Amino acid sequence: QVQLVESGGGLVQAGGSLRLSCSPSGRTFTNYAVGWFRRAPGKAFEFVASISSSGGTTYFGDSVKGRFTISRDNAKNTVFLQMNSLKPEDTAVYYCAARLGTGSATYYRSDTKFDNWGQGTQVTVSS
Repeated sequence: QVQLVESGGGLVQAGGSLRLSCSPSGRTFTNYAVGWFRRAPGKAFEFVASISSSGGTTYFGDSVKGRFTISRDNAKNTVFLQMNSLKPEDTAVYYCAARLGTGSATYYRSDTKFDNWGQGTQVTVSS
């Protein structure tokens, strides 16, 4: 099991930006694929983005394509979710997830592919 720690959430106005970070506690992230998911009040759990262990492939949910990017700095043992042009409907608790593996990011577009989860960080976008 890998303990994941998310940070970077907060309150932002519509149109603004936030960057979320995800790091493992006490372990290297190098061989882990990482995904971001979110849960908004009254809505289904939603895939946001994923990145392969090498960082060579990324994949995004339809609702965030063109606005969010995902990247990783394996030297810093951190995965980032850069969120631009935020909308009120992006308001949710965002969760980082990780799974040991070398598959393409598209393989990790489902929460069932992950076995390590963070506690979540709240993102609130005001209109």
